[in-house]
Amino acid sequence: MSFAFALASMEQGILYGITALGVYITFRILNYADLTVDGSLPLGAAVSARLIVAGVNPVISVLAATAAGALAGAMTGFLHTKLKITGLLAGILTMSSLYSINLRIMGRSNIPLLQEPTVFGLAAETFGGSRAVSFLLLGLILLFVLLFLYCFLRTQLGFALRASGDNPQMVRSLGVNTDNMKLLGLVISNALVSLSGALAGQYMGFADVGMGIGTVVAGLAAVIIGQVLVGKRGIGFALVGVALGSIVYRLCISLALSYGFAASDLKLMTALLVVIALSAPNIKRALIGVAART
Repeated sequence: MSFAFALASMEQGILYGITALGVYITFRILNYADLTVDGSLPLGAAVSARLIVAGVNPVISVLAATAAGALAGAMTGFLHTKLKITGLLAGILTMSSLYSINLRIMGRSNIPLLQEPTVFGLAAETFGGSRAVSFLLLGLILLFVLLFLYCFLRTQLGFALRASGDNPQMVRSLGVNTDNMKLLGLVISNALVSLSGALAGQYMGFADVGMGIGTVVAGLAAVIIGQVLVGKRGIGFALVGVALGSIVYRLCISLALSYGFAASDLKLMTALLVVIALSAPNIKRALIGVAART
């Protein structure tokens, strides 16, 4: 694997690390299986691309895409908490709706951005055309997201959100509305995923209606790999572990592609990585047990 190829893989890992953090909020903190993210990632790309083509500043388009993702999360939360639809089905319904909504926003299935201004192009013009500019910009954005989540999750509201996933009955007994906590978590999660989608569209140079397929699985793979890397520690380590897990995941995928695997094998490789990451603790305990007996 060449240095340029590895750098590009790390950039993608950082980029989709924001998505993985959104998945972490729902799957790990809220203990909620949210499939909305498969639709909110292309939603972010669609909103950002459409606004850029219309002449809007790329930075403003990213903010608008983030707000659109928050609305998507709020829709799933409304279906689940107010209409009492099961969490899994609520996510599926929103995800299915977003496919048509994204097509409406874009007007077609794909919007190219190769000749349009992007945040990466603006950064390159400001700080020079070095390849490292995109890497540094993505790193700064990911660092900002990590700091935001770390600070938020240590506030009183953040503790209530975390407790709602760990022990909802106890939280309700303390007077906290767990439905509102779920709604808040879904809003933050999908806002982050749409932010990642907007940046991904500008980074790759296009927005496509099908670019969100497999987002849940890839995000969950990063979360699990991150948990294996850092173990069970505090919330700060967990968040950093998710970001590192995303980078490791993208490097593993790129390494497999460089050794001759076809792009159509990506889903299979993702599934294998998840299986390995999930079974790693059990395998480790079994090896320790065998070593102890011998």
